[in-house]
Amino acid sequence: MSLKPRPSDPIPDETRRVALAVFPKGNRYLRLRDEFGELFTDELFTDLFSTRGQPAEAPGRLALVTVMQFAEGLSDRQAADAVRSRIDWKYALGLPLEDPGFDASVLVEFRSRLLEGGVEAKLLDTLLTRFRDARLLKTRGRQRTDSTSVLAAIHTLNRLECVGETMRHALNVLAVAAP
Repeated sequence: MSLKPRPSDPIPDETRRVALAVFPKGNRYLRLRDEFGELFTDELFTDLFSTRGQPAEAPGRLALVTVMQFAEGLSDRQAADAVRSRIDWKYALGLPLEDPGFDASVLVEFRSRLLEGGVEAKLLDTLLTRFRDARLLKTRGRQRTDSTSVLAAIHTLNRLECVGETMRHALNVLAVAAP
């Protein structure tokens, strides 16, 4: 996979219009995008990808999907479905309404790249910095930026996703063998 960093995309007009019509009082993801713009840029992840090969899904978007996935306690498949179907997620990610999203396996591969590259702490540090700059966090001496609990939750979700995929595959094989 190769990475061609892209500039920050504005929210498509149709996505903005529909999202504001559906959520007239706002929504946490709409407010997140409006207040912070894109939280993660592709440049944060250039060390994880080569310069040649098939283009990768935008890592800045995948990082935001990972954060939203964790916030809602979703599996990889559920998070990929949310990107495909939820207007508030499309708004936060700056995607057009007709965007087909991506396969759930992309999230697994992205998290593996994060862990192998040792960049998982960069995500948390970026969030903390942006939230501190917006005065959403108070500076009280030394703050913990340990991502152990986050990684443990992601590993648990990954294991659950693997069990679900194994069950799905087994049922498909059974359906073929004994319809």
